[in-house]
Amino acid sequence: MLEIADVATSYGKIEALKGVSLGVAKGRVTCLLGPNGAGKSTLMLTIAGILKPRRGSVRLDSHEISGLSSAKIVARGLALVPENRLVFPQMSVKENLAAGAYQRRDASGIAEDVERMYSRFPRLAERRDQLAGTLSGGEQQMLAVARALMSRPRILLMDEPSLGLAPMLVEEVFRIVADLNREGVTIFLVEQNAHMALKVAHHFYLLEQGLVTFSGEPGKFAEDEVIQRAYLGRRRTEA
Repeated sequence: MLEIADVATSYGKIEALKGVSLGVAKGRVTCLLGPNGAGKSTLMLTIAGILKPRRGSVRLDSHEISGLSSAKIVARGLALVPENRLVFPQMSVKENLAAGAYQRRDASGIAEDVERMYSRFPRLAERRDQLAGTLSGGEQQMLAVARALMSRPRILLMDEPSLGLAPMLVEEVFRIVADLNREGVTIFLVEQNAHMALKVAHHFYLLEQGLVTFSGEPGKFAEDEVIQRAYLGRRRTEA
């Protein structure tokens, strides 16, 4: 569904991505792990059209999208839940949801989806007229996900959705990820919580210093000794 081939993205002379290739299969949850500064968020922003790659290809359903604007990429069915939520703080919950549907013209469908978001996230319904900037971190994360869903995406990019949340809210975020996937949404997830990601992801990639250094299914991921030490907090028992 989503194919990234030899993507290199730079900030001036600093090359953040050095030739990344990976794939996100339709109907699956694909998880990207990596240390801070590895280029994970850069890859997400590149896929979403916010950053332009210096070289390489980003294809959605076999169609090249790397040269398109972010608005056109959203129209193709891809939406981003950015790192640190980035809700519109001076707009209400209801206005943030409407912003997520800014390209749509089906007023009745938009109204139905707003009510659907309130049903999925009851806390947002309670705070529909409250400014987004006054919500808690967990509530802002729910709003960021709901806002992205208002575009009716077929593939959802989620960049560190559990970052900075209390353990109970982390559980809730991953329940939402699993629920969305069961409903048919393909998800590409950047996440540091490897233990929780193992519960929902079908495939893992590891990004280090701008390059993919691991690709495999959950079993292979969990058994890799380097990954065990770095991401799962396990140490090999010496003989």
